[in-house]
Amino acid sequence: MRQQLLGKISIINPPRSDKIKSEDTCSFVPMEFVDDESGVINRHKSCRVRDVENGFTPFLENDVLFAKITPCMENGKCAIARNLINGVGFGSTEFHVLRAKEDTTAEWIYYYLRQEIIRKKAERAMTGSAGQKRVPTRFLEEALIYLPPLSEQNRLAGILEKADRLRRLRRYAHQLSDAYPQSVFLEMFGDPRTYPTKYPIIPLGKACDVRDGTHESPSYVQKGYPLVTSKNLVNGYVDLHDANFISKEDYVQINKRSKVDKGDILMPMIGTIGNPVLVDRVPNYAIKNVALIKFIESSPRSLYIRELLRGYYFDFITSKSSRGGTQQFIALDDIRNFPIPLPSDEEQSKFNQIVQKFERLRSQQYEAEHQADHLFQTLLHKAFQGELG
Repeated sequence: MRQQLLGKISIINPPRSDKIKSEDTCSFVPMEFVDDESGVINRHKSCRVRDVENGFTPFLENDVLFAKITPCMENGKCAIARNLINGVGFGSTEFHVLRAKEDTTAEWIYYYLRQEIIRKKAERAMTGSAGQKRVPTRFLEEALIYLPPLSEQNRLAGILEKADRLRRLRRYAHQLSDAYPQSVFLEMFGDPRTYPTKYPIIPLGKACDVRDGTHESPSYVQKGYPLVTSKNLVNGYVDLHDANFISKEDYVQINKRSKVDKGDILMPMIGTIGNPVLVDRVPNYAIKNVALIKFIESSPRSLYIRELLRGYYFDFITSKSSRGGTQQFIALDDIRNFPIPLPSDEEQSKFNQIVQKFERLRSQQYEAEHQADHLFQTLLHKAFQGELG
């Protein structure tokens, strides 16, 4: 099987092209414009080159953008630059840019970097302080990649594109179904952003116990207990398939102050904030940089609070968040002080009963989505091992 260094078949972080003129119009792509689920640039904005040429990363049409900073890299922020204005783009300094040479396609490099195993290797190679770790250029330069002829690269990329499209369609169907609990919420309780509301307003911290997970960085082990971070809170579920593991000692220590139980709500405090997840089974993991919202055993509030946060408080959450480096974060006290309308327990129980029936169907959709993700990663692995016939 023919392998090459990625640094030999692509130009990594190429210098600005002489064709880029300061008076030209170009596309501007900050990190948040790259969708970590679909692996595409989902939007860009038009600007003059002179307004972004200093302090941002230049790239051209068909270059591959690969996030270098945590947690963007681990979350899968990677895309091919397409449909750029005048074929020119500038973006975050936290992008590595890879430009395919003549015997390689952009798609082949892109799918290589979409592999979970490559992201795991990149994570282990990161340098820097906690919260600001980055993938060094050397990692990409020295990475080995299977390199078949161009015709075979195109054939295999076509297979991978179909599997990726199936994965996206499964995810889209799941996202469409998310609208149902929100419509029930709106019908029963009205829009909580409309004041005055018919319900009393209290801080979230008065309605439930709000705490957080560890902010430390325990050592990872090969086998142990999963450590859930923001990247593992996906589409309303805790997704452990690419979680890192910690020792039993670290697990016990973290759980002394932030043990997660069935019925709790988890919400990222850093990165993709405002994405609350209801824990639907007895967990065996610890949490890091995640808000933990707990209820007394007899409380019917969990689904009501989740939908309240998920559907109507995103603007409030983001208005209270701050930006550290390239990441947003929100303080625990701001979460505790969310002003929430609180219906009666009877009304909340009725809402829970309706949504619980729907959740069973939603879990089936999630399983189908997970299977499509697994198929995609399996095909990626086979393609880059030369085993995809």
